[in-house]
Amino acid sequence: MSFGETPITIIGNLTADPELKFTDNGSALAKFTVASTPRTFDKDSGQWRDGTSTFFRCAAWRSLAEHVTESLTKGSRVVISGRIRQHNWQTPEGENRSMLAVEVDEIGASLRFTTVTINGKRTNSGAGGAADDAWATDGNAAKPPF
Repeated sequence: MSFGETPITIIGNLTADPELKFTDNGSALAKFTVASTPRTFDKDSGQWRDGTSTFFRCAAWRSLAEHVTESLTKGSRVVISGRIRQHNWQTPEGENRSMLAVEVDEIGASLRFTTVTINGKRTNSGAGGAADDAWATDGNAAKPPF
């Protein structure tokens, strides 16, 4: 992350299946929307109440984009770490438009209300890959002391 960027963490649910597209140069791009809805407990009624949902348009790139579309579907509860980006453009009619979106750096399924199975598929994408994973073992490494 660069200086001056606005980091954000979002917990919410996908509103639809992620859409996978490819740019002209072949880079994978996944676009999806996450709805985050606060819940509060109403002591008078003894029930939980939903607040106003906030919808975040998100974009994930390259192998992350492919992993998102292979792993997540509409309704999936996720935890996202990323950066807010402003996009500006002009309509064919000449009107200036802008919107905020989240460029996703990390995304994972929330385990608060469900379980998941990790299939162990790894990619060698340089930094942060399996070779850099301090927890990866070859089966002969000593077990951690806890």
